[in-house]
Amino acid sequence: MRLLISTGEVSGDLQGSLLIKALKCQAKNRSISLELFALGGPRMQAAGAELIADTTPIGAIGLFEALPLVWPTLKIQKRVDNFLKKTPPDAVVLIDYMGPNIRLGNKLRSTQSTIPIIYYIAPQEWAWRLGEGGTTDLISFTDKILAIFKKEADFYRDRGGKVTWVGHPMIDTLKPLPSRAEAYEKLGLRPEEKLLLLFPASRSQEIRYLMPTLAKAAALLQKHDPLINVLVPAGLQGFEDPIQKILIDSGVSGRVIPTADTDELKPALLAAASLALGKSGTVNMELALNRVPQIVGYRVSRLTAFIAKKVLRFNVAHISPVNLLLNQRLIPELLQDEFTPQSLANCAIRLLEDSSFRTRMLQGYEILKNHLGSPGVTERAASEILDLVER
Repeated sequence: MRLLISTGEVSGDLQGSLLIKALKCQAKNRSISLELFALGGPRMQAAGAELIADTTPIGAIGLFEALPLVWPTLKIQKRVDNFLKKTPPDAVVLIDYMGPNIRLGNKLRSTQSTIPIIYYIAPQEWAWRLGEGGTTDLISFTDKILAIFKKEADFYRDRGGKVTWVGHPMIDTLKPLPSRAEAYEKLGLRPEEKLLLLFPASRSQEIRYLMPTLAKAAALLQKHDPLINVLVPAGLQGFEDPIQKILIDSGVSGRVIPTADTDELKPALLAAASLALGKSGTVNMELALNRVPQIVGYRVSRLTAFIAKKVLRFNVAHISPVNLLLNQRLIPELLQDEFTPQSLANCAIRLLEDSSFRTRMLQGYEILKNHLGSPGVTERAASEILDLVER
């Protein structure tokens, strides 16, 4: 059995790698010989897929932010077209990565209509709309949607989609964390220090639009409390030097965790952290499930923001997946003009010093877990995929 798994960016590469491991386990149990090909990144390759192209560096949010990535994207699309013509797979699994995956799904349905298409971690259309309720045409080209949120499953099912709710894959990654003392020792922190984590970027544009503001906020916090230490997981290989330069330029005492070390150090980082400042995305869910208080910020270019709001009439109540799922502003969100060093610092000080504010967030995290399903998510997803292809 030959499967093509298509995703992009750092979070997609992680989820793809978890699915690959589950698919290999399920295939072994069913005595299926399995070949896996991927559009993804190094994690998927390490998990056992043959990488057609590395898509982790070519993610962007915004119309103009994506322009520099048009040429590399077209080159990858040509490579994929050649692969599909020469060695068509028995099924295609699309993970997140909305724009490129929807284009691929539509193209496959029109040119190779017999290949089953499964969408796992679909666009969050249950939470956002374009214009007067516009959606993608995902239902028209998919044979199965594997929903990670119940609201997502209901949304697509009500519109005629074939959907199975499998749960959120982050549930599968939850493991006991080390003690705070053990984490501090591993990270080289003194017992009296507080750890502030910054999560600025999984896309190159975010180094430019987010990191300087986060760093200036961290500098304000260190001025307020000199015992605050700052650590920054790099996010993507090659981001280490630009992030470190921004920290130095902003007067922050802290260091960057290289991408190669992030996975090993992540349990200690989560156990030790007093607070995290970062972008919206999968990291918000990971922090919430590990009980790390957080503040979310985001900014795109003014022109992109204007077009999204006024022309496309893009509308979303919240940008953090935690807030979207709970349908409340549990995690503070600072967007565009509100995303300033001082506003971040003020909110951070409140989270660090106001125990009732912090407790409300942690209580909300516990409620969140009830919305994410039960462990075994990737195994259920893998089983659904193989069941569909074996028919």
